[in-house]
Amino acid sequence: MKQGGIGVGSASIVLVFAVLCLTVFSLITFVVAGNDKSLVDTEAQLVVGYYEADALAERIVADIMEADEIPEEVRGVEITTYWDMDMDAEITYFLCPISDQKSLYVRLAVRNDSYDILSWRMYDTDDWTFDDSMDVWQGPSEFDFGDPMDIWSGLDFEDGD
Repeated sequence: MKQGGIGVGSASIVLVFAVLCLTVFSLITFVVAGNDKSLVDTEAQLVVGYYEADALAERIVADIMEADEIPEEVRGVEITTYWDMDMDAEITYFLCPISDQKSLYVRLAVRNDSYDILSWRMYDTDDWTFDDSMDVWQGPSEFDFGDPMDIWSGLDFEDGD
């Protein structure tokens, strides 16, 4: 007489399926962790580069303020200046490299023995090109909606309505 119940074959199939699921989930976790590490490393390099550029910019500002007149180059960084009549100050700006694609843009208003920071921000120096390879719908072409200001043409505002 044959007895009922789960056989060895069913248990093996469930075990193989469970091991296969765990293997796939572990591989997905491994790939995601690798991508996260790559992103964190990139961000860490950007932060380190920013603070190195910030320290260089602080040294450049100190060198500019110690000089009798604003030099054209300080610590290997080109300095650009022009006179602004409205601010009654010499506007000085320069870029300190952070990475291949970013720089720290510093702009100062220099007056006698003082200066005002006009801008101190990260600036993308990478060349940017417009991607027009995909044909994107620009809106309805067969419909004419008319002038949106036409909704006001029938109203008379002089009667106090």
